[in-house]
Amino acid sequence: MILLGSVVNSLAIIGGSLLGTILRNISEQTKDTVTKGIGLGVIALGLQMAIKTDSFTLIIISLCLGAMVGEGLKIEAGMNRFGLFLQKHFAKTNGNFAEGFVTSTLIFVIGSMGIIGAIQSGVSGDHQTLYTKAVMDGFMAIMLTASLGLGVLFSSLPVFIYQALITLLASVLVSYVPHTLLTILMAGISQIGGLLIVAIGLNIMKLTKIRVSNFLPSLVILVLFLTLKYLYF
Repeated sequence: MILLGSVVNSLAIIGGSLLGTILRNISEQTKDTVTKGIGLGVIALGLQMAIKTDSFTLIIISLCLGAMVGEGLKIEAGMNRFGLFLQKHFAKTNGNFAEGFVTSTLIFVIGSMGIIGAIQSGVSGDHQTLYTKAVMDGFMAIMLTASLGLGVLFSSLPVFIYQALITLLASVLVSYVPHTLLTILMAGISQIGGLLIVAIGLNIMKLTKIRVSNFLPSLVILVLFLTLKYLYF
């Protein structure tokens, strides 16, 4: 099932939200420890994906060029401004419900892990990244619901729609790509995606602050490099 990863992700948010209504007295210390545990798991997944590479030079070049493009376009800043816009116009309109819905939607949607995972689901049927994101989002939903209420539960809908659209688009585009090239591209996307997921894990653990979204153009650049290499070399 091509949308299985997105379905599991949404169900995890719903389940976490329901648990959050029961576990309302979670201490800040517990939240911090659980969050760092999520970060460790995300880093482990990213490393597992990243080390399976035989095109490391192209990946580094793509990361550097992608970072330059992303910084020039200010992708991360733009996503943050969009989030603040939504929060300003909707979060306080209907009390905690709206605030919980908007805040959790921003946390679950705005980021590179959902994009990478959705592409993998659509191209190869590999849902591992979205499964990991589902675990992460589920635990985050518990904490957010304990603080902001049941509005968090309804963020599962925009998360599903957003990731499902990316997955379906990727599945359509893949039919126009030769099988050998597709294998090469998926390996490259997985490897560079793994490095970005490591960066997300480091951010979750608050060990650093990497503007991960500004690296997203590196995925496109690597696809172009690998396609040219396949066609002409």
